[in-house]
Amino acid sequence: MKNRRYFIKNVAGLGASLSLFATMSGQAQEKRAARRPLILCSRREDWAEKVLRPGWNVLESGGDILDAVEASARVTELDPEDQSVGYGGLPNENGVVQLDASFMDGRTHNCGSVGALENIKTPSSVARLVMERTDHIHLVGEGAKQFARAHGFKEENLLTDKSRKMWLRWKENLSDKDDRFPPKDGNYDLEQRPTGTINILALDAKGDLAGCTTTSGLFGKLPGRI
Repeated sequence: MKNRRYFIKNVAGLGASLSLFATMSGQAQEKRAARRPLILCSRREDWAEKVLRPGWNVLESGGDILDAVEASARVTELDPEDQSVGYGGLPNENGVVQLDASFMDGRTHNCGSVGALENIKTPSSVARLVMERTDHIHLVGEGAKQFARAHGFKEENLLTDKSRKMWLRWKENLSDKDDRFPPKDGNYDLEQRPTGTINILALDAKGDLAGCTTTSGLFGKLPGRI
């Protein structure tokens, strides 16, 4: 089995990002210029400030880099308006929200991840626990949910009314030979289905790196697809 060092080395890909740097002056700035904390995400700029601010506050105060990454990831996961992750994420073809997340620690080269996790709002936090509390890399489905519950996470319905309506419109357009009529909203374009996987990366003042990726996956995917 590939170890975690190889796993983290092969994780790549990052879209548009926003970085926040510490403000320093004089000689102190010159000495630490190469080690200023940095946090960024694969989010458009108008969302990035909201997502990154909690993580940046942790880094700026000298907090742990894993706490910083998790704080920013949870912002998106708990936001019902963000349909690409967490609570309010878009469901699979059966109308069930299944979430995936991974967490990586550059200091130890450890990683953990969950897949097809149901009824837990913050899969990034569960993925971190897989990394820190087990010798496994990946937990999926019912096993991932049982692990989360054992660590105090409560089950909640993740399908918001907004995502449910979008799923119903998608179902109505699957085939022109079924018993469903097309949606009343004729402007709905299946080619413009929302997509998005959110990546958070951080570098602290010590030069340590950590990252997290979280997503609800492909809208209308087959159940169990990761």
